[in-house]
Amino acid sequence: MLNIILFGPPGAGKGTQSEKIIDKYKLTHIATGDLFRKHLGEGTDLGKLAQKYMDEGNLVPDEVVIGMVDERIKETKASSYGYIFDGFPRTVPQAKALDTLLEEKGEKIAGMIALDVPEEELKKRIKERGKTSGRTDDQDEAKIENRIKVYQEETLPVANYYDGEGKYVKIHGVGSIDEIFDKISSEIDKLK
Repeated sequence: MLNIILFGPPGAGKGTQSEKIIDKYKLTHIATGDLFRKHLGEGTDLGKLAQKYMDEGNLVPDEVVIGMVDERIKETKASSYGYIFDGFPRTVPQAKALDTLLEEKGEKIAGMIALDVPEEELKKRIKERGKTSGRTDDQDEAKIENRIKVYQEETLPVANYYDGEGKYVKIHGVGSIDEIFDKISSEIDKLK
């Protein structure tokens, strides 16, 4: 199985590229945002537990998030050629927990592909997306800057973790969608 992490700051193009990767490599998409919506919407035990933390204004603990990821893997393992993790892991403890979870299943992360985009380009892309998506947080300069800052301070260390494991590849994320996808595909083909 091919298990990869698509990584990058808000506005780097992860959503766009994920779709193309899924189509080409037949990977199962695991995005924690989707998992949260599913569990909350269905009122599962994990969803209720997550809701309890959110209602208290707290972050959902890693164990709950990992539980959701584990359940998704169990649901799709028989039909999957591998997984693309999008928006997860966000912290080094989550990365270590994911590695442990996969090891228990005889699997591992083949690599992390990071989209590298200059900050000014990120801001421009997010604002453009905000015009068409209706997301108000994509139109607010202060919120955009805060999301990039949180990424740099809290999420970027995950890249250092996978770099230390020899599993990190940085791709210049500026150019046409197809040009960037060709670079990503070239790196994924090396991981197979």
